[in-house]
Amino acid sequence: MPVLRLFAAAREAAGTARDHVSGETVEQVLHNAVERYGDTFAAVLTTSRVWVNGDEVGSSAPVGEDDEVAVLPPVSGG
Repeated sequence: MPVLRLFAAAREAAGTARDHVSGETVEQVLHNAVERYGDTFAAVLTTSRVWVNGDEVGSSAPVGEDDEVAVLPPVSGG
C-alpha cells in the first residue's frame, strides 16, 4: 500500500506525518486520505503540491504499492 507523507499544515490537519493509504492513482490516494482525515485536510490539499517518489506529479499519476506520496503545503517563515 502506498505511503502517504504529510508535511506542515497537512500533518497538523491529519494528526500524523505518515500513513498507508490505498489507491492506484494520486487522486485515489488523496480521496481516501480526505475520507480518513476530513474537511480540514481537504482544505489543505487545495493549496498543496503533491510528489510521488520525489517528483511533482498530476492527480492521474499512477501509484504503486511501494511508492511514497508526499503532500507539501506552502510554508512561510522568516
